[in-house]
Amino acid sequence: MEGVEAAMPEEITPPATPGAPLVSSFRVDCASYDRKSMPSCVCFSVGNSGIGPAHACLTGISTAAAVPDNTSLTRKLGAEFVGTFILIFTATAAPIVNQKSDGAETLIGNAACAGLAVMIVILSTGHISGAHLNPSLTIAFAALLKFPWIHVPAYITAQVSASICASFALKVVFHPFMSGGVTVPSVHIGQAFALEFLITFNLMFVVTAVATDNRAIGELAGIAVGATVMLNILVAGPSSGGSMNPVRTLGPAVAAGNYRQIWIYLLAPTLGALSGATIYKLVQIRDDEAEPPHHDRNFQR
Repeated sequence: MEGVEAAMPEEITPPATPGAPLVSSFRVDCASYDRKSMPSCVCFSVGNSGIGPAHACLTGISTAAAVPDNTSLTRKLGAEFVGTFILIFTATAAPIVNQKSDGAETLIGNAACAGLAVMIVILSTGHISGAHLNPSLTIAFAALLKFPWIHVPAYITAQVSASICASFALKVVFHPFMSGGVTVPSVHIGQAFALEFLITFNLMFVVTAVATDNRAIGELAGIAVGATVMLNILVAGPSSGGSMNPVRTLGPAVAAGNYRQIWIYLLAPTLGALSGATIYKLVQIRDDEAEPPHHDRNFQR
């Protein structure tokens, strides 16, 4: 037997991947793992806020450790500009194409286009800039002290600039159908204001959960936020346009020269975002109230 054992080749170990493993052996069970042991995903609230170290999105799966945010502000602003450009270009192009093709896109197509754009931008730039893409979200995160106020003007400038650039690109490509991409209310002013407030409240409630609470499944932030955007447009699209974002309205309005009731789309989303973030923080489970981790598959809380 000793001879047989000596003849057996040694187990070959594959070369290690430099740095952290691409896929760790740690299995996440949404019903049984200890959520407090996972760092929260801060896809939306990057930056040194003064309340603790920032984490890179998705690092909790492979390293389970905090990763300091060393990205320069210039890189963040560049990523925020590109991300907002992609979002405004695609989310505005859908209703323009719908107008040009006599309704071929439909409301579902418009909603899906915006939701998918949000999802892919969060997944591709969230680890760089936080993928705010929305001045209302940036202001709300700063109000929660999850984002430094000193960076707010720069982020909003990048978002507004990207929106205007994307809108003029659409004007060149789809002339003369730019008017289809402008969000204007088709209902009473009060109804439009309430709709924009409520759908942005919904959006920010979800964003605050997946971006700041370590008990939420932060790794699914892009899917959760994209689905919320799609749902909100299905609800409010025919009435208010389902903007949820001041720059979604501002850029196309500048390119088309149509500023009808634009104040609704600047004020209501900001108030809605502040309210959504505040309400989530009020209902959020505190550390001293957290349940011990469950080790059996039980979907009851």
